[in-house]
Formats: sequence, C-alpha cells, structure tokens
Amino acid sequence: CLHMCPASLLQLLRGSSGDIILTQIPGSQSVAPGQTVSIRCKTSTGISDWLFWYHQKPGEAPKLIIRRATTLQSGVPARFSGSGSGSDFTLTISGVQAEDSGVYYCQQSSSFPFTQ
Repeated sequence: CLHMCPASLLQLLRGSSGDIILTQIPGSQSVAPGQTVSIRCKTSTGISDWLFWYHQKPGEAPKLIIRRATTLQSGVPARFSGSGSGSDFTLTISGVQAEDSGVYYCQQSSSFPFTQ
C-alpha cells in the first residue's frame, strides 16, 4: 500500500510473531502507605538488562524511573529499586507513598519493536 491501509495498521499495532512479549505480575494491586510492593516483569525471551520501568499518573506522560533493569533515573526517590536480568525482572517500592499511585510499565529495548 502507498497509504496506510487498515491491514497494515493492524499489523503494526499487534506486532509480529517474533516480537518479545512482556507480562507484568500482578496485573493490579492495592497497598497501604508504608508497605513494600513488588511488580514482576517477565519477557518471552532473554533481553540481558535491556529493561526499563515507567510510572504514569493520570493525565501525565509516562516517567522513566529505572533504566537498564537496575539503574535509578536521576531525581527518582531511593525507595524505588530494580533487579533482575535475562527474562525475569522486578520493580520494588520500599515504603510506598501516596504519590506513588498510578500505572507502572515495563518496556524492553533489546530488539525492535520496543514492546511493553
């Protein structure tokens, strides 16, 4: 197609069978302030440490909090930490605060397309 036809657009949205699939565990959870919470991200194939964590609050753009699986982004509180490598990763928030509420995403940057 010279123009983006629906079938091509659908393929771009779905990705191809070779895409790396990420699964977050649990899908959602509720915690009280002060508790420690962990979110796991499993990938369908090994990605070394090419895993990034984002936090998104309603009405705001996603904010990078952890890069390369374990490195805390500048300005992010030390209660956030990342661990793991290969295909199993964990984001931990020690002593959750009210402002930590929102949606957390993991994204792989090992191979294109960068799935989340």
